Order: sequence, then structure tokens, then C-alpha cells
Amino acid sequence: MAEASLAQTIGPAVVLMAAAVVAVPLFRRIGLGSVLGYFAAGVLVGPSVFGLITNAQSILHFSELGVVMFLFVIGLELRPQKLWAMRGQIFGLGLVQVAVAIAALSGTAVVLFGLSGPVAFIAGAGFVLSSTAVIMSVLQDRGEIASAEGQKSVSILLFEDLMIVPLLAVVAFLSPLSHRQAGWTQVAVALAALLLLLGVARWALNPFFALLARARTREVLTAGALLVVLAAALLMDVAGLSMAMGAFLAGVMLSSSSYRHQIESDIEPFRGLLMGLFFLAVGMSLDLSIVAAEWMFLLAMLAAFTVVKGVVVFGVARLFGASNRQALHRSSMFLQGGEFAFVLYAAAAAGGVIDARSNALFATVVILSMALTPLLMLVTDRLLRTEASMDGIDVARDLKGRILLIGFGRFGQIASQALLSRGVELSVIDRDPDRIRDAGRYGFKVFFGDGVRLDTLRHSGAGEADAIMVCVEDPKAALQIVELAQHAFPLAKLLVRSYDRAHAVDLIRAGVDYQIRETVESAYLMGAEGLRVLGFSEADIEEAAADIRQRDEERLREQVQGDAMSGLDRLHRRPVPEPLTRVSVSK
Repeated sequence: MAEASLAQTIGPAVVLMAAAVVAVPLFRRIGLGSVLGYFAAGVLVGPSVFGLITNAQSILHFSELGVVMFLFVIGLELRPQKLWAMRGQIFGLGLVQVAVAIAALSGTAVVLFGLSGPVAFIAGAGFVLSSTAVIMSVLQDRGEIASAEGQKSVSILLFEDLMIVPLLAVVAFLSPLSHRQAGWTQVAVALAALLLLLGVARWALNPFFALLARARTREVLTAGALLVVLAAALLMDVAGLSMAMGAFLAGVMLSSSSYRHQIESDIEPFRGLLMGLFFLAVGMSLDLSIVAAEWMFLLAMLAAFTVVKGVVVFGVARLFGASNRQALHRSSMFLQGGEFAFVLYAAAAAGGVIDARSNALFATVVILSMALTPLLMLVTDRLLRTEASMDGIDVARDLKGRILLIGFGRFGQIASQALLSRGVELSVIDRDPDRIRDAGRYGFKVFFGDGVRLDTLRHSGAGEADAIMVCVEDPKAALQIVELAQHAFPLAKLLVRSYDRAHAVDLIRAGVDYQIRETVESAYLMGAEGLRVLGFSEADIEEAAADIRQRDEERLREQVQGDAMSGLDRLHRRPVPEPLTRVSVSK
């Protein structure tokens, strides 16, 4: 009996992990992202297709802890001072977007679908609450959380999480099964819980972790971090608030703690696993029988709500000073409903505001919107790239310069300074429209062009240039440019930025005139400064630097002439580590 019980417990876990490890890498490889891969895997193993997992709702409730831990980690990155500085965006931008979107979606539900006022309000308000899990995952994957636009998106999400309190109070007010006074009681309880959490976080968390740290046991500190996250989430849940909001506030209060980095590293593995489980559970919750029976209504509502919400988000973004590209980018992220919509719909159904059919239909629309969001963002990104490549940017054509510089990133910008200071005529091309625009704001004329295309090199003046400086970040692209230039423009000198030692070896073997690893000189300077602050003489420092340079050049020659890299290394482009050198210097 015990063995059967264990198999029943492990079996679903094996199914979920197998589905994830197959679907997610596949979807990432074809450019559709990991979130859509989790959704697809959940649909396949869920009750609607293969039926390998039947308790999707229980898994969904448990996996919401992934969202909770994700918000806790985000909170660790936002100090209270920074959060306070964002108050204008949270209660300005967030309030306007939510209020206008609720009004627009409720009106759409009344006009197009004939819903009554209360039911239309519930349907629209739930769809307004965007998916924190989806949007934050996208922002993290793109490294945009710390950017100005990323912070605005975070502000809107925080306000939407706060809105769950008044929205649940409105549900209680509309419910024929409860007293209206209960709504205001719920608000009071929620405010009291918030004050309690802030007080505990402000005065008790640091002493608590200091006490755990004295035990000098890693697993105890990990347990303490999990306890804080789960206790904060539980407190908010009992008070009728968002569990994720409680974890977020706990993270913010710990962001100034000396234990922040340790806590973050302890939480990260649990957060990643549970977030993936959450997306799997959302996919499993999609009832294809409802989709088949009500597909016309579902598609109509999905299309109408998505378009209306997108227009509102775009308009509000423009109202608050965003450019067309920024507004369109933000709209593509906020098109979907989110996980808190399920909470609102369930509360409305329990209170008799909507019936079971409406609850199932509205929840299905939200699930479909969450699944479609990665695809819509992919399409939007491609449209933005196309628009950006043509909007106010000159394409390289008939350029003439003594040096053609390809790639105007951080390396190319610095490399160009010495040439410009001596009046050398440069032709500069890059394939990043945003980078070209940024350069234009500072007086640099950069043309749009992809250096791996032979026609672009011809139009950029490679045939007349004395030298071609290849400063692109992609090692593979750099080698392609070298091959094209050597074949078509043999008289031009080739000066190439190399990514690492393996790339440098490839470039030397290709016969370039000069190559330099992008970090080697700054690393030499850092090492020299380390000797300097320890009190070594300048003569000793110069001797050490010269010796290291000589040894490094000798090793490079040996690698170029021999076969220091295995065929497997070259095939997979694994970085070859810099060999260690012991240099004796006397203090």
C-alpha cells in the first residue's frame, strides 16, 4: 500500500517534469519562448488531451507559490526608497490604466455580449488584472526589469495586485448572498494585515536572520527564507489580499538587509521550479470541451477584450509620455488577463454574482489570453524591428571613408575615439536601430547595415577603405565578415575585436591583420592596479605586465600553430579559459 501511494505521488511529478524538459527547450529553439512551452506541455498532459494529470486545479493552487516567490525576489531588488520614488507611477500610471481599462472592458461586455452590468463589470475587471507571472518572466528574460520602461510595467503590476482588495470588496457588495457591511470589514482587515506585515518586516526580520546566521547551517537559513515568504503570503491570503503582494512587501523590507544575496540564492531554485509548474498548471486548466462547445463566444470575447485592452494600454502609455514604440511594446505585454482573475471570478461565483457557466467561460478566456501573449509579443517585436529599421534611419549607401567601422556598441564607440580625434574619415554601420538613434542624439552619424552581407559592405565603402574595423559582439558574425572581406576586398587591412581566446585563435588562423580580445587590456590594467595598491614599485609592475604579455603571445602562437583546441571545442564554441601564469615580483 505504501509503495502504491508513493508511486501515485511520484508519477505525476515525473510526468510534469518530462513534459517540461521536452516542450520548453523545443519551444525556445523555435523562438516561441519558455512560457508558451510550459502552456503547451500542460495542455497535452492535462485532462483535456492525454489525461495523464487530472487534478489540475490543486496543482494550480500549489504552483501559485511560484508567483509568490517570484514577487519576493523582485522585492529584494527594490529598496523602500526606490519603491517610494515609484509612487507616482504606481498610483498615477497604474490607476489611470486600470480605471480606464475596467470601464472600457465592462462597456464592451455590455454592448457586444449583452451581459448585465454586474456580470460585465466582473468579466472586465478580471481581464484587467494582467498576469504578473507572464509579464515578469518576459521582463526578466529580456533583462528589462531595471530599465525605465520595465519599472513602469512593474508599477502597473503592483497597482493591479493592490486592486484585488477593493475588487473583492465590490464583489461582496454586489453579492446577494452576503451583507454589504462585510465588504468594508474585509477592507479593514486587509489594511490591518498590511500594517502588521510592514511592522514585522521593518523591526523583526533582520534580527530573525541574524539569529539564524549564528547557527552557521545553510539549510536553516534556507528554511528561514522560505518561512518568511510563505508566512507573508499566508497572512495576505487570510486577509483577502494577494499572496504575491505579501511576499513582495517582505522582499522590499529585506532589500537593505545584509542577508539579501544569501536569501535570494536560497529562494531562486524553488522559485524557478514553481514558476514552471504554475504555467504547466494553467495549461492543464484549459478545458477543451468548453472551448469546443462555446468556441464562437470564446473567440469573440477573447478578440474583443484583447483589442480593447490593447488600445487602452497604448493610449494611456502615450498620455504619460511614451513613444509609439514603447507604447506598442507595453501593450503587447499587458494584453492578457492574469492569475488573479481566477480569484476574482471564483469569489464572484461563490457570492452568486455570476453563475458557474460564466465563471468557466471567463476563466477560459483568461487562460487563452495568457497562452497567446508570447505569440503576440513575438509578432509585435518583429513589427517593431521592421518599423525601427526604416523610421528615421539612413541605410548605408555609397559611403566613403578611410576606415569602415562595423558595430557601434560599447567597444566600437571607444575604438572610434582616437580616429575621430585625428580627423580620420569614418564610415560607421550597425544593425541595431535603437543604437543608431542613440548615437545620433550625441552627434554620431551611424548608418543601418548588416556587415555579414556582401552588398552592404560594398555600399558602405569597403572597396575603397584602407582598413575595416570589425567591432561586432557576435563571434560568428565577425568571422563571416572577415571571410567576406578577405575574398572581396583583399587590399583592406582587417582589425577585429575578438570575444575570447578561442575566437582570437580562429581570427589569427583566418589571417586578420590585427585582433584584440575585448577584455584583455582592461584586465591587464586591473591586475596592475592591484599590484599598485599593494605597494609594488612601478618597475616591478611594468616587468610583470611585460612578462605576462610575452607569455600570452607565446601561448597564442603555440595554439595557432598546433592544435590546442579540440575539434569538439571548435564545434560547440566553448570558451577556452585564459591559462594561469605565475609571475614573481618582489615588493
